[in-house]
Amino acid sequence: MYAPERQQQILQLAQTRGRVDVPSLAEEFNVTQETIRRDLSALDRAGLLRRVHGGALPAGALHLEPGLAERDSTAAEEKERIARAALALLPDEGSVLLDAGTTVSRLAALLPADSTLTVVTNALPVAARLADHPSLTLHLVGGRLRHRTHAAVDGWALRDLADVHADVAVVATNGFSTDGGLSTPDLAEAAVKRAMVAGARRVVLVADSSKYGMRHFARFGSLDQVDVLVTDTGLTGAQAAEIEALGPEVIRA
Repeated sequence: MYAPERQQQILQLAQTRGRVDVPSLAEEFNVTQETIRRDLSALDRAGLLRRVHGGALPAGALHLEPGLAERDSTAAEEKERIARAALALLPDEGSVLLDAGTTVSRLAALLPADSTLTVVTNALPVAARLADHPSLTLHLVGGRLRHRTHAAVDGWALRDLADVHADVAVVATNGFSTDGGLSTPDLAEAAVKRAMVAGARRVVLVADSSKYGMRHFARFGSLDQVDVLVTDTGLTGAQAAEIEALGPEVIRA
């Protein structure tokens, strides 16, 4: 089979399945994984596919933002491991900023009931998980509620966060890469994430490996602003080394 024929079939598979991965395509077409990577790169350059870690998505798929329920069920086991690893990075005492995100919400659920932390969050799911912790001081950031993420955004939220100097910020992202930085689909949500990064002495980024290489519309930071990236073992050792070269420690849970 000639390369253009194979690439046309790969494009059709991506449109049908919603995603294609390199190992499966190499097995289906009985070619090397390097051949498939070249095919995907060619389709990406043509604007027909979008390359992501380990495979590709149909063009335009990166602009879709799934709802909370869909995000929470995606990579659920990985997110649970990431949340547990991130929990160990929180101080026993002091102040913590918790961003909106399903992994951060899992982290909030793991905080012990007798925690004495001061927590600031713009996320209703996070606040709901912590509302019955009697020793914890909880500050809920105000603002316009984004229904897709249940996060407070816009000017009110930014004014609240401008007065905060926290010990640790735990931040989520829809995409991260060495060259594209940290990104999310919504500009208002990106502004809040940017304020959280700026408002903490130490930044912990929690993101499962499927988000590596993903780029979204609104960029809110770069990896050199992150102290620790907590991800899963789907991120390869080589990729972790590239990220650590920019400054962050990488924990693969």
